[in-house]
Amino acid sequence: MRHSSAIIMAMLPPILWGSTYLVTTELLPPDKPITAAVLRVLPVGLLILLMTRFRPTADQFKKLVVISLLVISLFHWPLFVAAYRLPGGLAAMLISSQPLIVALLGFAFFGIRVQRNVTAGIALGLSGVVMVLIVPSKLAWDTVGVIAAFSAALSMSLGTLLTKRWALDMPVLAFTGWQLLLGGLFLLPLALLFELPMQSLEVRHISGYLYLAFVGTLLPYFLWMSAIRHLEPVIISTLILLSPVSAMALGYVVLNQALTPWQLLGAGTVLIGILITSVPPSKYIFWRSGINEGGGPTTAAAIKQTNERGSKL
Repeated sequence: MRHSSAIIMAMLPPILWGSTYLVTTELLPPDKPITAAVLRVLPVGLLILLMTRFRPTADQFKKLVVISLLVISLFHWPLFVAAYRLPGGLAAMLISSQPLIVALLGFAFFGIRVQRNVTAGIALGLSGVVMVLIVPSKLAWDTVGVIAAFSAALSMSLGTLLTKRWALDMPVLAFTGWQLLLGGLFLLPLALLFELPMQSLEVRHISGYLYLAFVGTLLPYFLWMSAIRHLEPVIISTLILLSPVSAMALGYVVLNQALTPWQLLGAGTVLIGILITSVPPSKYIFWRSGINEGGGPTTAAAIKQTNERGSKL
């Protein structure tokens, strides 16, 4: 797959995920974050596996358990805690710190460095998010919500790195389905233990859960997991910056919220930052710590050497 095609594929999921905060506050029952996470991922994962009927090997299953915990369970639970406790834009902004976290964890755990081009793109994109969300208004900083948002970003960042590093030889749809199923199963006992009984569900509640399951999960996760196989972790995580921009746009369209010049400038800054970061990897992206930049291997070869030399996790 061409680099540009993978970038376009990876742009749609964050745009759709930006609607999570609006749907959570406007359509879902109040104060049920674990239930929302379970109903978002578990039915879709089960449906996908019934369609694909793919069985992973024992080694693949062990790694799927770890990835599912990080990318699904420990991401969606705090995500919905943040969505319930923080304004949607603020929650999206904090979770969009993923590119910086990916860069730091990639260097700390795997010796992966990012050139200044990518660093500049990340900094520009994050500054654009700040302009979108903080400058126009005063936002309520709930401590639990802030911790939850950063926890979600940390979990997804580490899961993204491991997904890329392990590169499990599985069909993308089956890989997505197993993650959603396992991630939902890990959270199901907690939902039954802490969030029962459920109140009577209204039509808007059911429509909200269905939207999150199919529009907010099935399609975007399939596209996201497909793109991860062709893009570097810090590149794909930078596209998460589109999520708060999407949340801003939905607030304008659905809730009739006014847009300020600062917000429009911030949205444009985010797009420029993503553009800078998305330059084809053959030109600059990653090299392993200690590899000679002048005569060292290409990006693909460097990553291959990293996987071969590094100890298995």
